[in-house]
Amino acid sequence: MPKFENYINGAFITPNDNNYFDNISPANNADIIGQFPLSSSSDVDNAVSAAKQSFKAWKNMPAPKRGDILRIAGDIFTRRKKELAKIMTREMGKPTFETEGDVQEAIDTCYYAASETRRLFGQTVPSEMNEKINMSFRNPIGVCGIITAWNFPIAVPSWKIIPALACGNTVVWKPSDDAPHSGIIFAEILEEAGVPAGVFNVVHGDAICGQAIVNNPDVALIGFTGSTQTGTAIAEVCGRMNKRISLEMGGKNAQIIMDDANLELAVEGALWGAFGTTGQRCTATSRLIVHSSVYDIVIEMIEKQATKLRLGDGLKAETQVGPVINKKAVEKIMSYIEIGKSEGAKLVFGGEIATGNDLDNGNFIKPTLFKDVTRNMRIFQEEIFGPVLSVSKCHSLDEAIELANDCKYGLSSSIFTNDVRSAWLATKELEAGITYINAPTIGAEAHMPFGGVKGTGNGHREGGWTAFEIFTEWKTVYVDYSNKLQRAQIDNY
Repeated sequence: MPKFENYINGAFITPNDNNYFDNISPANNADIIGQFPLSSSSDVDNAVSAAKQSFKAWKNMPAPKRGDILRIAGDIFTRRKKELAKIMTREMGKPTFETEGDVQEAIDTCYYAASETRRLFGQTVPSEMNEKINMSFRNPIGVCGIITAWNFPIAVPSWKIIPALACGNTVVWKPSDDAPHSGIIFAEILEEAGVPAGVFNVVHGDAICGQAIVNNPDVALIGFTGSTQTGTAIAEVCGRMNKRISLEMGGKNAQIIMDDANLELAVEGALWGAFGTTGQRCTATSRLIVHSSVYDIVIEMIEKQATKLRLGDGLKAETQVGPVINKKAVEKIMSYIEIGKSEGAKLVFGGEIATGNDLDNGNFIKPTLFKDVTRNMRIFQEEIFGPVLSVSKCHSLDEAIELANDCKYGLSSSIFTNDVRSAWLATKELEAGITYINAPTIGAEAHMPFGGVKGTGNGHREGGWTAFEIFTEWKTVYVDYSNKLQRAQIDNY
């Protein structure tokens, strides 16, 4: 069985305690991909020390030169796309047509960040005094601790790691223990691209490893993607230690279908949003809010198409829906299905563990739809993170928006309508960081801000130009060439 190591200071290193965990394929639990380090706090300390020591040289490298390295990384991701996609599919389950898109996100991010290293703009503004110039610069922050989830094991880490490096920071990254192999390839690619030793480090492990990163006093910033429960706990520690933190957490995203919508397009969008990545996206369409006049026909159209979706190993070309990530996820999702039934929602289809046709050894759940879901039900309010879609009825645009907003999360939202006024009102009134018009709740692009409001995040945005705001801090400079003392903040008028 292959055994993999941590990547610290430019080398693959055995964990200090020599403890490992098995990485198991969700499509076939008999398929053990390899053993990965169950890192201790001492392994994290070594990685942070390497990142701290390399920070000065990396931050002083001209930003466009750092960009040149990241551009090469994009080229290598491109070359290794299909290979990496298969590795990702084997360890986290979604079909290769999705994991290839995952890698493409990293490619796009590398090229975008490389160009932005020539655009790390400061500002020069007039002074209130004679012969004086006021200006500001963006400076890197230091060692960044990156902790990410398994569902986008290359794309989401790239949204954090690549901009952090572009800005001149160094990185210690803990990939999810459900998708560690992708982290190994990420390290190989950045090393081949020319990232110096110590600038980028990978430590594998469980929550203990993540806690060690958060608690290390030499880690100046935490970038986290995961559950709201874990994210808020991390935020408490960062608040006490005065660390900067960027949180991207849960979602309970709603797609609205109005009576004037293109129903074929709306249903196609709902299917992709709800069952793409087996519903395991923070942006997945978990709630469908449908106008009463088209309610029954929409449900009928979804049932007709969703029950034909082909479940299976994502490495097989015919697979449309892969497994959920592990047995714990199966138990959680199935418990929510039982909760939905007990609360009075009507199960239209699915609601069962899928078996037969090579599915018995994997973590497969049939795409599931509940109708007549009301706002007081837990399946309306709580994140399930699986292939479960809850459908609710509305009678007007105002009611649809009210239902969509009746949730503690606020990541993504969607409305299908051919009325321009309805579209713009929804854009204004939906309480979400992202709104799609005539598209599902999934489909972020790497050059646009990504993040949410309410229980989804803490105000920062990943992606696009906004990522550089997370990973830099401002330095204000005053240059007085008057050759005399001029007193600011004194009443000079």
